[in-house]
Amino acid sequence: MVAGALLLSLLVAPLAWGLQSPSAGGAPAPILSGPDLREVFERAQRALAAKDYPRAESGFKEFLKLDPNSAAAYTNLGVVYLRTGRFAQASRALETAKKLDPQMVGVDLNLGIAHYRMQDFRRAIPYFQRVLAADPNSVQAHYLLGMCHFMLREYAAQLAALEPIRDQGKDDLDFLYMLAIAYGQLKRSDESMRTCEQLVRVGGDTPHLHLLLGKVYLDTYQNAKAENELEKAVAGDPGLPFAHYDLGVLYQRLGQLDKAAVEFEKEMQISPDEPWSYESRGTIWIDAGDADRAIPLFQKALALNSKMPDSLAGLGKAYFRQGSIEQAISYLNRAIELEPGNGSYHYQLGRAFLKTGQRAEAQKEFALQQKYQNEAREKQEEQISGKLPAPTGPTP
Repeated sequence: MVAGALLLSLLVAPLAWGLQSPSAGGAPAPILSGPDLREVFERAQRALAAKDYPRAESGFKEFLKLDPNSAAAYTNLGVVYLRTGRFAQASRALETAKKLDPQMVGVDLNLGIAHYRMQDFRRAIPYFQRVLAADPNSVQAHYLLGMCHFMLREYAAQLAALEPIRDQGKDDLDFLYMLAIAYGQLKRSDESMRTCEQLVRVGGDTPHLHLLLGKVYLDTYQNAKAENELEKAVAGDPGLPFAHYDLGVLYQRLGQLDKAAVEFEKEMQISPDEPWSYESRGTIWIDAGDADRAIPLFQKALALNSKMPDSLAGLGKAYFRQGSIEQAISYLNRAIELEPGNGSYHYQLGRAFLKTGQRAEAQKEFALQQKYQNEAREKQEEQISGKLPAPTGPTP
């Protein structure tokens, strides 16, 4: 779910002229001055303030030709890239700024945002943590750090980040939604219920509210309630992003695959730049034995987000069925790099190794499959029944 109103502005203010920084080697940068150089920087800065991003970009690049050690110019160029959706370029520019001036204010926040927007949540986390170490009251850093942990399903860490700003988020639907999910996943039922009640008070009877409540129930496996809320969401707004996708996930969970496929296809029309429906529809095709129809859907998902292990594994499974075993092995290895603890991936890779006569490698993969499946089963049992306390010795 997209972050809500708490984010306000994702970007720090651009840096002003006059900030000098050390060179990469640690020696002081040459102090460049003069009206011409100042005018180049300030002209680019005015263009950035006016949201004239092409002129701002060319201006900061021109300045960097004159002063290649300017952390301020690299930072502002990174801001241009962030605001124009070029997040990998933003990361490179901001990393350069950070090397030139490790103490510059705002670089860590923007680096975190760049990785967050690339959906590289694990890499974003340390940057937001550094922001909070310097400014524990940064609402923006708390929110984004919580979002990263939420996307990684690290619910205890998510609450540690979000609970300190609960007062600021009490009227934000997406914020309350994330809290409700985390409380539910951690079996803090009373707090989850109170948060859902707050969601209803804030959201009213709107499709967006029904979507959020449906997602809460979906993630906590309250399937009947999830279906009721998600159907209300799509009835109230058939074009609401993510509503058809979540309804498709529910139908898929319930084994109603024809209905799930319809919902995923609707979501593709509504949100063509989101990869999840392509992946889910491809999974239904591959499970039905139709590799030819599954492959382009997994490829589309990966074109939108290259770090989707289920799509990589889906391609591996599809190519295995087509007899392209080397391609299958390649894609399955890439999936395992992203999610090494997934037993299913290891099982599929083991089958592919068997097909090529690599029996020893296959046995290693099957052993890993068993190990990770056992760990997953134990974790599930622990979540259902609660972890038993460690045994204690007799009382003296």
